[in-house]
Amino acid sequence: MIMRPGQAQLLLPVSPLFIGLSLIAALMLNMLPLGRTVWMPDLLALVLVFWSVHQPARVGLGAAFVFGLVMDVHQSSLLGQHALSYATLSFLAIMIHRRLLWYSLPLQALQLASLFLASHLIELAIRMIAGGVFPGWLLLVAPLLEAALWPLATWILLAPQRRAPEPDENRPL
Repeated sequence: MIMRPGQAQLLLPVSPLFIGLSLIAALMLNMLPLGRTVWMPDLLALVLVFWSVHQPARVGLGAAFVFGLVMDVHQSSLLGQHALSYATLSFLAIMIHRRLLWYSLPLQALQLASLFLASHLIELAIRMIAGGVFPGWLLLVAPLLEAALWPLATWILLAPQRRAPEPDENRPL
């Protein structure tokens, strides 16, 4: 197929195994003992949003809720804090996924920054209602970092689906 410059490339179907492995890899990266600070980006939330936007029928609210419960258990936080946050984030991503894909990657990241901010504010609200301590204003850096990582995550997670260019000397089109 001849593609004009600037035209979107057709992608191969995504493997369910690759979706699962990318989610598990993001979960493992979140579980690294790096001294979890409030400004660190939540890579699992980023990958969940990516697959909720690109494959909403395969990765949805159920997967987001389960991964949220796993994060709650891992961080010994209030059970359901991450689950509610991830489920809301996935729901909002699925709601806007058709509109979002029409924009360029920087504009997508700009739109997703508000979703990531809402996710972190949900976690903060639940933590504060349960009697937690306000972690500081550095909490606002994490959604910005997650939005900044969106183009890189898109490039990495779409790489296995890209078709190799197949020039054919004998085909006129």
